[in-house]
Amino acid sequence: MATVTFDKAQRVYPGADKPSVDDLDLEIADGEFMVLVGPSGCGKSTSLRMLAGLEEVTSGAIHIGDRDVTDVPPKDRDIAMVFQNYALYPHMTVAENMAFSLKMAGIGKEERRTRVEEAARLLDLGDLLGRKPKALSGGQRQRVAMGRAIVRRPQVFCMDEPLSNLDAKLRVSTRTQIAALQQRLGVTTVYVTHDQVEAMTMGDRVAVMKDGVLQQVDTPLALYDRPANLFVAGFIGSPGMNLLRATVSDGAATIGGYTVPVDRHAITGLTGDGATVGVRPESWRLVGPGEGGLPVQVTVVEELGADGYLYGTSDVAGTPENIVIRVEARREHRKGETVHVTTDPAQVHVFDTGTGERLSR
Repeated sequence: MATVTFDKAQRVYPGADKPSVDDLDLEIADGEFMVLVGPSGCGKSTSLRMLAGLEEVTSGAIHIGDRDVTDVPPKDRDIAMVFQNYALYPHMTVAENMAFSLKMAGIGKEERRTRVEEAARLLDLGDLLGRKPKALSGGQRQRVAMGRAIVRRPQVFCMDEPLSNLDAKLRVSTRTQIAALQQRLGVTTVYVTHDQVEAMTMGDRVAVMKDGVLQQVDTPLALYDRPANLFVAGFIGSPGMNLLRATVSDGAATIGGYTVPVDRHAITGLTGDGATVGVRPESWRLVGPGEGGLPVQVTVVEELGADGYLYGTSDVAGTPENIVIRVEARREHRKGETVHVTTDPAQVHVFDTGTGERLSR
């Protein structure tokens, strides 16, 4: 087991005018499950490949434990990689695929067999060891790829969007299995995904990236409750946070003619008079038409059984194209109706529109 440290690690591709990963400072604890998340092109996979030795580090350093591995070849880093496309050998059986790296490392036949059987028990692959990849489902192939990593007993697991080829239902069950397996093995794991739901449900901590720059790293709930800036606020959460443009004067924030109930201390740090207020869908409260709430015309009613969501628009200046409101399940609402919503000051996130930084405490 080992810690992983990115020390101002940077990757600039030849001919590029800016880094793909820019001065990444990140410490991952021994045995921690760290998720790197962000939109396509944000640098998360490049960061993982730098750790694995598949991408050159232009400047800075990467450490695994006390060892500087910045210039160490991939085979000597004691990491195991799980790829998006499984990368199984089609002519080999499941057992042969899992044992191949051990065979290349010169480990004896009996030890190879023991390690493969142990991994097969962990992953419920015992009945599949004699099959070839073409006879397996996508979920089974992914478990074989996991088994191939486990038998090596590495210091670090590197996982690059391993669930993206699975269907939605299988993705949910497999991510639970991976999280439980990692906890049981206690191996330091760096997991890359563009799916923030995966990140929130799997990681001990989550690192959010944008344009090659680390935006925030924290526990899933801390990211949700205290996003550091507008990007993190809009990215984390499903459905996402409602972000509304407001003007500030006399210690109050207004959206059109609607006064937003915000913490007055939050808006004292504004660099100008423009603030963006964020409200989670579950933080809206329905009120009567005469109670001063923000009017929202419902365009879509989404009934999920346990939850209900209203998607709508408001003709008030500064409101986004879509406002999302979480409502009680099975509460009757219709497309085309107008509802009025408000919220409590403690539930409102305030950001400086100019800098994007969080102002709320």
